[in-house]
Amino acid sequence: MSRLGQTCLGAAAGLVIDRLVGEPPADAHPVAEFGKAMERVEQALWADRRRAGVVYAAVGVAIGAAGGRLMRSTATAVAVVAAGRELRRVAMRIGEAVVVGDIAAARAELPTLVGRDPAGLDESGIAAAVIESVAENSVDAVIAPAFWGAVAGAPGAAVYRAINTMDAMVGRRNERYSNFGWAAARLDDAANYVPARVFAALVAVLNQERARQIVDTVRQDAPAHPSPNAGVAEAAVAAALDRKLGGPLSYEGVAEERPFLGRGSQPEPDDIESAVRLADRVEIAAIGLLVLAWLIDRLLDRSSG
Repeated sequence: MSRLGQTCLGAAAGLVIDRLVGEPPADAHPVAEFGKAMERVEQALWADRRRAGVVYAAVGVAIGAAGGRLMRSTATAVAVVAAGRELRRVAMRIGEAVVVGDIAAARAELPTLVGRDPAGLDESGIAAAVIESVAENSVDAVIAPAFWGAVAGAPGAAVYRAINTMDAMVGRRNERYSNFGWAAARLDDAANYVPARVFAALVAVLNQERARQIVDTVRQDAPAHPSPNAGVAEAAVAAALDRKLGGPLSYEGVAEERPFLGRGSQPEPDDIESAVRLADRVEIAAIGLLVLAWLIDRLLDRSSG
């Protein structure tokens, strides 16, 4: 069996482990420890220059690669850095609160999932925020870790999570990070480019009755989104659910005019469960594809032997 076959099987196993076990405890989570380390790196290196941010990003990538080599196992690395189970659990908890009309509880829980200001959101606004987060983070927390684990083994999965974490920490477009966070943000865009499109393709395959609408919505609406990858994932889910996502929002107290994605009606509370189920099916399909790649690799190995 080739190394690619091994890493594909390991990536599939990592997603299965995350589905069964979930994330490590917060006080012992390697990603949390990485975040603490990068806070110290930022304190030492911060300057309002892109060059300083490049050094910061390089240090983070090196730490991620070293961590992946220490873990050695692709399955272990993917299981540690994936978070699909927790993403879907939190989304469902918010959805259940909205469905029963407990808007205060839903608003209080929302910041654990999204960065936008929850105070002014009604039921539909909360539903849209959760669905958008499920779409975007299914790429960040499921497809991308498995993709990079399959491509580059444990170091690939760990480096991906390092890049994604750095983007969350310093990739924001504000006065402090517009230059310093540039490198981390661009790395994250590059690392998620293929996984976001794999996610959208799986959404289309799993919803063949709406596949044409999904493809058209991604092509027409996603390019207007400020993120080259989040827009793809959110547009695909919007079309699959026949809902309209996006639009104006407030992030860290600053109003943003986001494009609308999709042509359907505004989301409703019950649509959160539909989005979670779709994300779950996408993950299962990704596991199936990885196992299929492993099986093909074994067959090719046997035929060549």
